[in-house]
Amino acid sequence: MEGLVLVVIFVILVLVTIGLGVRIVPQGSKHVVQRLGKYHATLSPGLNIIIPYIDTVAYKVTTKDIVLDIPSQEVITRDNAVIIANAVAYINIVSPEKAVYGVENYTFAIQNLVQTSLRSIVGEMDLDDALSSRDQIKAKLKAAISDDIADWGITMKTVEIQDINPSPTMQKAMEEQAAAERGRRATVTRADGEKAAAILEAEGRLEASKRDAQAKVVLAEASQQAIQKVAEAIKDHELPVVYLLGEKYVEAVKSMSTANNAKVVLLPSDIPAAVRGILGSVGK
Repeated sequence: MEGLVLVVIFVILVLVTIGLGVRIVPQGSKHVVQRLGKYHATLSPGLNIIIPYIDTVAYKVTTKDIVLDIPSQEVITRDNAVIIANAVAYINIVSPEKAVYGVENYTFAIQNLVQTSLRSIVGEMDLDDALSSRDQIKAKLKAAISDDIADWGITMKTVEIQDINPSPTMQKAMEEQAAAERGRRATVTRADGEKAAAILEAEGRLEASKRDAQAKVVLAEASQQAIQKVAEAIKDHELPVVYLLGEKYVEAVKSMSTANNAKVVLLPSDIPAAVRGILGSVGK
């Protein structure tokens, strides 16, 4: 009976020993092995054999890309504006032994490193540049972090700026500034329009005055030519002139008599003398 117990114990011990010596590492992971408390080897995915009771798997590290969410933080720009920014970083562990032995907590360390670098980069930029230059911030951030985490056996795949917005107080001030700027532009546009309209109106009046002056000159020249032709035609004969003046006079009096507001008809007192003079001239 005692022999059977010893056999069972031996079998169990063998099975435990085999279990401790055989390690199956899943795909996407690596195991860090320590021998008597000291780093010994890194086990790759698949079947691996270690020395039982001497070698132990101290760390199990993923080789997949790790997504680190960088908490939001307030950042002060070069022109003393406060903005709130956060990011997300994608890292990959290429040397598990460096990651576990080089830093106490690599995820916490990288998060703080990204936050510190982000504050430094944005602090060298003005507010407008910080809000519109995400790609530039991303490139600088990746370059600043990659060298530091390389000593930990970690590569920075990429880092993205999720949100970068002014603080509520700054956002309100920016909205008021934008509204004031829009009002100023509207005033300038309205003033420019009124100025242009006034200029066009003045130019129109000037052009009309020029045309009126030209018309008066043309009429004056025509009248001058007409008078010259009449003078040349009548020469020393007074009868045609008297007849023409009389005709114009009669037409003027007729117009006055047919007007709506005419109350008095003017007749010259020397009409008989004028008629006799005309007839006498005709008789001669």
